[in-house]
Amino acid sequence: MNENNLALAGSEIILASASKTRRAMLDAAGVRFQISPANIDEDETKRALIAEGASAADIAGALAEQKARHVAPDFPGRLVLGSDQILQHESGILSKPVDRAAALDQLKLLRGTAHSLISNACILLDGKPVWQGSDTAHLTMRNFSDDFADAYLDAVGDIALVGPGAYRIEGLGAQLFARIDGSHFTILGLPLLPLLDYLRREGVLMT
Repeated sequence: MNENNLALAGSEIILASASKTRRAMLDAAGVRFQISPANIDEDETKRALIAEGASAADIAGALAEQKARHVAPDFPGRLVLGSDQILQHESGILSKPVDRAAALDQLKLLRGTAHSLISNACILLDGKPVWQGSDTAHLTMRNFSDDFADAYLDAVGDIALVGPGAYRIEGLGAQLFARIDGSHFTILGLPLLPLLDYLRREGVLMT
């Protein structure tokens, strides 16, 4: 059987994200989807929630729902998926580095310590939340040298700027770590297994 047949003929979901990684995960898992990226100011929302004392998990959930809510009015009767990921460190919540210097600062901050990645996904139907899932992975960076950090950033280039922490574990970023505990999908930015379970219950995927 062709792997794509496992999706059956269920309705496409709407993915309110431009993330190539999330798109690749859904596609590989056999989920049929249409892309409609949410154009929101994530940083402004994140700053406001941090100022209110919101937890990292609450921030990830709020941003995931905000993305879905922004797109949902354009797709009545359709399942709209929003998602977000937050990096929580003992020093606070980290956002995507804006340039190489910021990426180097983040690597030096994280090395030799542990941090968490909290991934959240929210599905809306006709503007109402019908499902929300969250998962957390725990990662520990090894105590690498300044020379290694510089060489790593030289090697990966702009990839270091696509997510908080300045790494992607599916590439050279794996060399930054001493230990990783948690779902690979969660680390990539989506609680995929709980999401697939919900889509099966709704008849979008084969049971």
